[in-house]
Amino acid sequence: MDSLTGLFCLIDDFCCLFEPAWERHLLTSGAKKRRRPCEVSLPELMTLAVLFHQLRFRQFKSFYLFYACRHLRTEFPALPSYNRCVELLPRCAVPFAALFEMLNGECDGVSIADATALAVCDTKRIPRHKVFKDSAERGKTSMGWFYGFKLHTIINSKGELIRLKLTPGNVDDRRPMPDLCQGRSGQVFAGRGYIAHWLTEALAEQGLQLITTLKKNMKPVPRTDFEKALLRRRSLIETVFDELKNLCQIEHTRHRSVFSFTVNLMAGIIAYCLSDNKPTLSLTKINGLHSA
Repeated sequence: MDSLTGLFCLIDDFCCLFEPAWERHLLTSGAKKRRRPCEVSLPELMTLAVLFHQLRFRQFKSFYLFYACRHLRTEFPALPSYNRCVELLPRCAVPFAALFEMLNGECDGVSIADATALAVCDTKRIPRHKVFKDSAERGKTSMGWFYGFKLHTIINSKGELIRLKLTPGNVDDRRPMPDLCQGRSGQVFAGRGYIAHWLTEALAEQGLQLITTLKKNMKPVPRTDFEKALLRRRSLIETVFDELKNLCQIEHTRHRSVFSFTVNLMAGIIAYCLSDNKPTLSLTKINGLHSA
């Protein structure tokens, strides 16, 4: 979605439905509080956060001060100071999560699962890192050790994000899979890191077939030509991760709070969901069956 007006209208229509329902479910202490409306609305804040990722800026401060405040005054006449904007952005975390449930892709019978590391600081600074000391953990991937979180993801053949789950960096990639695959059907393709009898059985109970690459010491498993082709093209999800990290900027080490991390992550994911040029697999249907 390239139009700023189109982006704002989509988010504004969503907020018109979401905010009243959200307010009804919020817990209160019973004490009366002043509820002065903020000059900049929630849809405007969310639009700015997503626009930052769509325009491929590297730092939100540069985007806000040198682009939004200079060139978007007509569209956003009540822009607050940069510090005030940063204070208000955490309000977008829950709405972004709900918006993703509206924009995520649908299961088309062919799913690819994998996890990617989201480092929150350089490994040399782990002992003195404080922002995520109660939530992040050390983990290891094929690229080495990191300190932060893992984003567990399932995509469909169109490169659309179906389900996501964020865990500390030391969580096994296989653990979140049963929850991620709830309500899905068809086949799930994954790497050898997902090989486990308990996982295969758990997904089979949900009506899903787990198909993974094999380790060198494993016996050959009969595969159809279609399954072999999909396993070779499983790297599609790596392309999705590359776009999320390097274009949508969901990973960086400059966060000053857990809330800013959450908003940055979800805004980047929403920007990807709204992208028109996602990496896809070329699949055709012959007699109701997929063919690669």
